[in-house]
Amino acid sequence: MEKHQDTSRGTTNRRRRKRYMQRRLMLTFFTLLVMTAAGVLAALLVPRLEQQRETGGNDSLQASAKPANKELDTKEQIEDPVQDEEQKPDEEPESDIQEEDPQPVEPVGARETVIEQADLQAAGYDYDGAIETVKSYQGYESDSELTGRIADYEAQKAACVPVDISKVTHVFYHSLVVDPELAFANQDTNPQAVGNNQWMTTIEEFDKITQSMYDKGYVLVDLHDLVEETVDENGEVHFKEGTILLPPDKKAFVLSIDDLSYYHSYDGYGYASKMIVDENGKPKCEYIQRDGTTVVGDYDVIPRMDKFLEEHPDASYKGAKGTIALTGYNGILGYRTDISYQTVPADIDKDKKEWLAEHPDFDLETERAKAKEVADAIKADGWVFASHTWGHMKVGDASMERIQADTEKWKENVEPLVGPTDTIIFAHGQDLAEWTTGYTADNPKFAYFKQQGFNYYCNVDSQQYSVQFGDNYFRQGRRNLDGYRIYFNSIGEMDSVSDLFNASEVIDPKRPPVPHL
Repeated sequence: MEKHQDTSRGTTNRRRRKRYMQRRLMLTFFTLLVMTAAGVLAALLVPRLEQQRETGGNDSLQASAKPANKELDTKEQIEDPVQDEEQKPDEEPESDIQEEDPQPVEPVGARETVIEQADLQAAGYDYDGAIETVKSYQGYESDSELTGRIADYEAQKAACVPVDISKVTHVFYHSLVVDPELAFANQDTNPQAVGNNQWMTTIEEFDKITQSMYDKGYVLVDLHDLVEETVDENGEVHFKEGTILLPPDKKAFVLSIDDLSYYHSYDGYGYASKMIVDENGKPKCEYIQRDGTTVVGDYDVIPRMDKFLEEHPDASYKGAKGTIALTGYNGILGYRTDISYQTVPADIDKDKKEWLAEHPDFDLETERAKAKEVADAIKADGWVFASHTWGHMKVGDASMERIQADTEKWKENVEPLVGPTDTIIFAHGQDLAEWTTGYTADNPKFAYFKQQGFNYYCNVDSQQYSVQFGDNYFRQGRRNLDGYRIYFNSIGEMDSVSDLFNASEVIDPKRPPVPHL
C-alpha cells in the first residue's frame, strides 16, 4: 500500500514536472514570437519614421507607434515573470541615434483647407488652379487622397470641350424692382411707371431667370475671357478668340448691368437707394421702405448674383462675375459724385436742385470717398466696371465734339472712383458702325475711343449671338432681359428668350400689361 502510494506520488511529480516544462516551453516560444514580431515592426517603422521626419509628418507616426510599444511591454511583464534585473521595465534602451530638430507643426485643418479650396476651384472649372493648390500641400505625393484628387481634376479637365466663342450670348439688366406695386402703379397717367414696366426686371423675375439659366447649363464668364490678347514686336495689341473649356453640357454667357447709379428718377418707385459695404466687406444695398425706414439687403443684381454663386459655384467660370456699366451725371452707385453737385451750374436739372435742397450737409469729397469704398469692394468681389458714357449718350447721333466732352466728364468724375477700364457699353442700342463693316481706322469716333483706351465695345441689339473680332478690338451685342421682352414672350407675341427661360413661368404676377414701343 505504501509502495503504491510512493509510485503514485512519483508519477504525479513526473506529470507536474512535465506540465511545468511544457508551460516553460510554451512561454519561451511565445516570448520569442513576441520579440520577433517586435523586431519586424521596428524594422518597418524606423525607415518610415525617418521618412516622416524628413517630410515633416513625424507627429502622426510617433503617435501611432507609442501605443504599440506600450502594449508590447505590458505583455512581456505579464507573461514572463522572469525580469532582466539589468534593465527595468520602464527604462528605455540607450540609442546612438540623435534627435533631429523638430519640424514646424502643421496648422490644424490646413489639409482640409487645401482640399476645400481645390474642390471650390474645380467646381468653377479652374482645374489647373485646383491642381496647383493641392500640390502646394507639403507631402501631397504620399497622400493617396490628395493624389487621387489631382487625378480626378485632370480627368474632369480632359472631358471638357472648347466653347464656341461666336455663340456666347450676352444678357443685361437695369437695377431690379424691389416693390412692383410702387414701380408699376398708374400706367395710364405716369410715363415713369410706363418706362419702369418696359425696361425693368423685378427681383422675383431675376431670381427665376437666374435659376432657369443655371438649370439649362449656362455658366457665367467674364467678357475678357472671350478674347486672347497678343502683343507684337512693336508693342501693338492684337485680338483673337480666347479659349474657354467647359463640360460638354455647359454653355457660356456674359452678364452686364446698366445704369447702376440709382438716379433721382428712381426715388419713390421701389428701387434700392444705393450700394453700401456691409460689416463683412461685401457689397449690399440700402432700400427705403414705404414707411421711410432704411434696411440693408440683397436688393439688386450684384448681391443677389453673389448669393446665387456662393450656393452654386459651378455657375461661374473661374469665379467670373459681371460688368457694371456706369454713367456719371447723377453720380454712381447712389452717391452724388458729379462735380455739378458742387459747382451748381446754371443748367443744372430740377432733380439735382431738389436733392441739394434736401441735403444741406452735402460734401462732394465725402460722397466720392464713400463711392470709392463701395467700388473697391465691388471690384474685390470680382465685378468689373465699364463706361456707359457720362451722359447716357447716343453715340451714333452725337457729334465728335460732344463725344469728347462727355468722355472727359467720365474720365474726371467716374474713372477716379472705379479705376481705369478698357470697356465701353453704349446706350440706346446705338453704335459706332454697322456690324457688316465693323470698326475701321478711318472711323473718327472709333479712333478717338481707342485713343482713350477702350478695346471692348458692346451695344444693344437683342440678338441671341453677336460677336465680332477686329484686329485691335472686340465687339459684342447684348440682349435686354427686361419687362418688355418678358411680357411679350409670355403672351406668345415674341420668341426671343426661350433658349434662356420660359417667360410665362418667369413673369411677375404683379406686372401689368406692357405697352408696345
